[in-house]
Amino acid sequence: MRSRIKDHALSLFFLALFVLALAGQAVAGYLRNNDELLDHGQPTIGFGDFLWSSDFAVDVAENWQSEFLQFFLFIAATIWFVQKGSPESKKPGDEGPGSDADQLVGAHARPDSPRWARAGGWRAAVFGNSLMIVMGAVLVLSWL
Repeated sequence: MRSRIKDHALSLFFLALFVLALAGQAVAGYLRNNDELLDHGQPTIGFGDFLWSSDFAVDVAENWQSEFLQFFLFIAATIWFVQKGSPESKKPGDEGPGSDADQLVGAHARPDSPRWARAGGWRAAVFGNSLMIVMGAVLVLSWL
C-alpha cells in the first residue's frame, strides 16, 4: 500500500488539491448565493441543495472552461514560442512542430513505442498531435 501511494504521489497530490479547490469554491459559492438570496428577500437554501443547483454547476463550468482554454493555449504556444531557460520550452532555433525523428514516430519510432506511433501516416499524425486534439475536444465539450 505504501509503495502504491509513493508511486502515485503526484497524482494523489493534485487530486487532493482539486478536491480542496472544488470544496472551497462550493463553500464560497454557497455563502455568496445565500447572501444574494437574502438581499432579494428570498429564503436561503441548504448546502446540499446548492451543490445540485444550476448556480454551482455554472460557476464550476465557467472555471473549468477558462482552465481548459489556458492549457490548450499553453500547449499550442510551446510549439512556436521559446522561453530561454524554461524546461517546458524548446531551445531557441527549434521552434515549430518537431520532425518525425524528434517525435519518434513513423519510421523513427522505437520498438517499444505505441502502435500508432510506429504506424506512420495519418495515425502517426494523430498520435503526434494527440494532446492538442484531446485538449481541444475537452475545451469544445466544456461549452456544451
